[in-house]
Amino acid sequence: MAAEWQNAVAEAQEATGFTGEIVRRTVEGIGTALRLDHRADFYAELGTLADSGGFEAFLNHWWTQALADSAPNGDAREEAVDFADVAVSVYARAVGGPTVTQAEIDALVAGAEAS
Repeated sequence: MAAEWQNAVAEAQEATGFTGEIVRRTVEGIGTALRLDHRADFYAELGTLADSGGFEAFLNHWWTQALADSAPNGDAREEAVDFADVAVSVYARAVGGPTVTQAEIDALVAGAEAS
């Protein structure tokens, strides 16, 4: 899975033009990059994980937060989050994980707006 992740990161960099710091997608890498107030929540949530299926979603969520936390300003933070969204989506597709099409997202948004 490491090769799939590295390919997803490279594809996301190419697609988004992201040039910021790329946080390692490991417990140590994420924990180090998070702001202190987020770090406590990260380790608390890590302690509650019961299965490996939840671990991938946990890493994806907190990796995105770590990228945002390590960005030097608001514009860079937005770029980091966009990059992370693409990387996680490409990775999910590569490993056969759950994916959602743009049409499905549009339908969900339209349904939420109608509510």
